[in-house]
Amino acid sequence: MIAISPMLQKYSRQFAAKLGLSFPLLSDPDNQVAEKFGLVYTLDPDLKELYKKFGIDLERFNGNTSWRLALPGRVIVDRDGIIRDIDVHPDHTTRPEPEETLEKLKELVG
Repeated sequence: MIAISPMLQKYSRQFAAKLGLSFPLLSDPDNQVAEKFGLVYTLDPDLKELYKKFGIDLERFNGNTSWRLALPGRVIVDRDGIIRDIDVHPDHTTRPEPEETLEKLKELVG
């Protein structure tokens, strides 16, 4: 299992340490991987300003001025590179439960 973020590597490492992740958090500069999955969107100007008011500086964290993010979710890819399951939501507070992910993985190796 891995996680992928558009954050620059130095911030990804800090974030992973802060959360105590037991799996790698990889950096996806400019959302190149997320773009291939069709999961990238650009924040509208109002949302961009709201992020700034909360001190969320995507330009600094992501190292570009695009204000683009990937939709949060889970993609399960098998060893042959075939997508076996995808669960993505436009609402960043809606995320797949870890237990559900484990069940999906068990089904694949079952």
